[in-house]
Amino acid sequence: NAIRPVVTLIGLSLGYAVTGAVLTEQVFGWPGMGTLIFEAISNRDYPVVMATFMMTSAMVLFASLVTDVLYAYLDPRIRFA
Repeated sequence: NAIRPVVTLIGLSLGYAVTGAVLTEQVFGWPGMGTLIFEAISNRDYPVVMATFMMTSAMVLFASLVTDVLYAYLDPRIRFA
């Protein structure tokens, strides 16, 4: 019973880690998705902005899906209809 909140926190932390990349990469000067998003916004490159936001939201959705599947695996009382 105690593992379910831990799984929830880990799943949410993965989503926050993906979306917090912009700030982290700009502060430390690391190249990556966050830098790409920032430069695309600065240059008003809207297709790149939309594509990167779509990729980051897909990663957050995937983390949420993995969390839900882990719920069903860890607790047999939880079933998907």
